[in-house]
Amino acid sequence: MAELPIRDQAGNALLAVRAVRAVRAVGDVGDVGDEEWGRLATRVPASLVVVVHADTVLMMFDSWRRQWELPGGSREPGESPDEAAVRELREETGIHGVDLSLSAVAEFDLTAPRRRELLAVYRVRLRVVPRLTVNDEALAFRWWPPSQPVSGDMSPLDAEIARRVAHPLAG
Repeated sequence: MAELPIRDQAGNALLAVRAVRAVRAVGDVGDVGDEEWGRLATRVPASLVVVVHADTVLMMFDSWRRQWELPGGSREPGESPDEAAVRELREETGIHGVDLSLSAVAEFDLTAPRRRELLAVYRVRLRVVPRLTVNDEALAFRWWPPSQPVSGDMSPLDAEIARRVAHPLAG
């Protein structure tokens, strides 16, 4: 895993990826407990989904940003981060009817417009490769092994999130 922060070509930075789980002990450094997540969720404008199959992660080629990235996107009015993750995964990939697990909160320093932002990161592990649907947002799909280098046409921020969420360290 890369040392954070890391930046993309536009200058956006991934500052932190904090695990989300029930607080197991006082002082769990870096973890977000259930109570804290309840407070943070209202400030999370978007969700990403790490779809894992075997030792690979699903990356989609985004039609607007012209790069490989994780499925996900912005919340709609009245939508929770969970609902946004389910909807975005279905819209961008065609995957539906799977159980997503909230895995992390990613913190970004974004450039256009300048702001700090938190994103909810969900994970789902699939036993079989699903049928994926190419659409206006996702022009292509690939299964990327997180142990492999990040190509120049891949979001280094999304790749680092995928690495940290796909195979979290046992703890």
